[in-house]
Amino acid sequence: MISIGRLQAPFWREAAEFYRNRLRAWDWREVVIKDVPSLPPEARRAREGEAILAALPAGYTLICLDAGGEQLDSPAFARRLETLWAEGRPPCFILGGAYGLHARVLERAHRRLSLGAMTFTHELAQALLWEQLFRADSILRRTGYHH
Repeated sequence: MISIGRLQAPFWREAAEFYRNRLRAWDWREVVIKDVPSLPPEARRAREGEAILAALPAGYTLICLDAGGEQLDSPAFARRLETLWAEGRPPCFILGGAYGLHARVLERAHRRLSLGAMTFTHELAQALLWEQLFRADSILRRTGYHH
């Protein structure tokens, strides 16, 4: 997972850590890129985008979180993850900062994923993604968390 900025609010940090620490099936790594709040929005997106592009791993399926992306229910998301891992192309989720992702980053994505039609802060989106990753893991392992 590549994200912009550390989770600042203690409750978002705790929520993300809670679900991340419960994930068992997959080995997850995080790359946190420093945000640049002093720049105007477009310059900020461009600078953050350059850093994201420099951090992209080879051999991964790049999935950008984007409001205009595909919306999946939790079971479909779990199946998609299972397929990617089975094919040897694990997912790399990319979360933008307060102003989203630069167009150059979105162009590199293999897929775009939306968490829903509503707008979320990038901190909440990160906590939600960790929860959905844990939920996908529990669906695939049939642990009963998802019912």
